[in-house]
Amino acid sequence: MAERYANLIGGKWRQGARFHENRNPSDVTDLIGLYAQADEADVDEAIAAGRAAMPTWRATGLEQRQAILNKIGMELMERSAELGELLSREEGKPLAEGRGEVFRAGQFFTYYAAEVLRQLGENADSVRPGIEIDMRREPMGLVAVVSPWNFPTATASWKIAPALAYGNAVIWKPANETPASAFALADIIHRAGLPDGAFQLLMGPGAVVGNGLAGHRGVDAITFTGSYEVGCQVAVAAAANLTKFQLELGSKNALLIMDDADLDLAVAASIGGGYSGTGQKCTASSRLVVHEKVHDVFVQKLAAAVAALKVGHALADGTQVGPVVSERQLAANLAWVDRARSAGAEVAIGGERLQLAHDGFYMTPALLTGTTNAMDFNREEMFAPIAAVQTVSSYEEGLSVVNDTRFGLVAGIFSRSLARTTHFRRHVETGCVTINLPTAGTDYHVPFGGRKDSSFGSREQGRSAAEFYTQVKTAYIRAGEPE
Repeated sequence: MAERYANLIGGKWRQGARFHENRNPSDVTDLIGLYAQADEADVDEAIAAGRAAMPTWRATGLEQRQAILNKIGMELMERSAELGELLSREEGKPLAEGRGEVFRAGQFFTYYAAEVLRQLGENADSVRPGIEIDMRREPMGLVAVVSPWNFPTATASWKIAPALAYGNAVIWKPANETPASAFALADIIHRAGLPDGAFQLLMGPGAVVGNGLAGHRGVDAITFTGSYEVGCQVAVAAAANLTKFQLELGSKNALLIMDDADLDLAVAASIGGGYSGTGQKCTASSRLVVHEKVHDVFVQKLAAAVAALKVGHALADGTQVGPVVSERQLAANLAWVDRARSAGAEVAIGGERLQLAHDGFYMTPALLTGTTNAMDFNREEMFAPIAAVQTVSSYEEGLSVVNDTRFGLVAGIFSRSLARTTHFRRHVETGCVTINLPTAGTDYHVPFGGRKDSSFGSREQGRSAAEFYTQVKTAYIRAGEPE
């Protein structure tokens, strides 16, 4: 009988009435566990417990709060090999990527542990005589965190860590595709010494838990990473109560490869940006915009590199591309390949379901050529190990094609020209830009976020996180004259 895992409500582990089966996408015969599913009553109870815990956590001394966050981060880093294996087992990314993600999650907590002691206010003199002004940031209150399955530990950590660092209580609703990683992280946070109710875990369907949190008047702020469509639903529900919300949504990132690019470097970046994590990342470069002078050579080199990628079980030695997360995701990916053929694109390589020794959700990484920005797969996020090549005749046309999208998360350029790269950095319509680097890969101490339909609200990560997880209070003080 598979082990059952509970939700964390008010400092207690609660089993619930319903459970979700969690299976390994590399081998669906591997049942990882059964995970409790919260209902509407659980949501109400968690919100009440969170609100009751807020004053205690907010009043906790800075050094104690710092020590708790540091303890969480250190345990994540120390156990990154073990927990990374669990993450890869349930999500499907290669083992090295799973371990790296857990270690990075630990760094988020140790970074924000240090930020606990850097919460400095400002002061000013009033325009009125004898009055001084004090400006400081205070916690929002109760923060709901809704995180995705593709980076189940890292994305959750870069939300939970600053929320706790700035004195908020947190209710976390993780994705149902990756509950094992969620339970493991929640267990570490729970044992670190927070007051009961200051951090809670509510696993369950988005229609129940996510909607319940987004529309509840007891939630002061909600941060969401996921699809554009669901993000809009969160925004509508939150706005009805004037709840502060932050959204990280879809993307359609482009990499512009110019005629003076280092093509070997550009190919390596295209592989890393487009196919690592099985292409299941919001920073993936699924649009490759290539100057016509180097198009043929670039495509030849890239097709050979894609063909050489080893697809396999996430935990197997040498695997570079694991399975996609689910049968539904696999069907959607293969449908994109069929639509590309129907639209007139050429499938240069890959794009087929792959049968391996284990019964999993495998496909061969695909490279599409002869595509245009008018084709729907170059307009919509695929979340797949698929990249599409477009041809341009000049830098100006390339920049125009890169910007011709409703999304604006990341874009990159490969060129040896300082003039081109500088112009691109200033004029590309994205929140993040890479120069001679993959579009995937961000640092935890600087802002992250996009423009257009990719993001809404203040930036995540670094000191920018304070904009969302705190609110400003301005105090006017008349001290009077000393006696």
